[in-house]
Amino acid sequence: MMRILELRQIDAEQLAQLVALLQDCVHGGASVGFLAPLADKEAARYWQQLARELHLDSLRCWVALYDGRIVGSVQLALCGKANGRHRGEIQKLLVHSSQRGRGIAGRLMQAAEQAARDVGRTLLVLDTDSNSVAARLYPRLGWLPAGDIPHYAASPDGQLHATRYFYKTLPA
Repeated sequence: MMRILELRQIDAEQLAQLVALLQDCVHGGASVGFLAPLADKEAARYWQQLARELHLDSLRCWVALYDGRIVGSVQLALCGKANGRHRGEIQKLLVHSSQRGRGIAGRLMQAAEQAARDVGRTLLVLDTDSNSVAARLYPRLGWLPAGDIPHYAASPDGQLHATRYFYKTLPA
């Protein structure tokens, strides 16, 4: 059975599963800020830093659990600037390669979008590799492309690629 759970803290078992999830995605080509090969220590440092920020009102994280194992994750960063308190950013939508095609990404996105609506956010943004599977997924979830920036980020193999920005307006 699959369920979505908001993380409030990360214990040792969850940390190990999150490290494995991030490594699977990066080693599979996901452009989420890391180069391959992604070492255990670097991946653990990332999740440990995120864990320290989960108590802040500005960052939320959800995981998808399938048979008790973490198979996906997404984050919502809420803008705290006075002129941006109506918006948020979706970050690091990750789904384990063995679990793709099961609607996990859509359910994670629904959780993040609902949480954004619940705190009065009316605009969300995100970015992804312009040629990625995710760039084809987001329009199916109601996201609109804002444009591409060439040579914006390096893929896990170190090659520069274009990044596509998306946005979604949420009902007030």
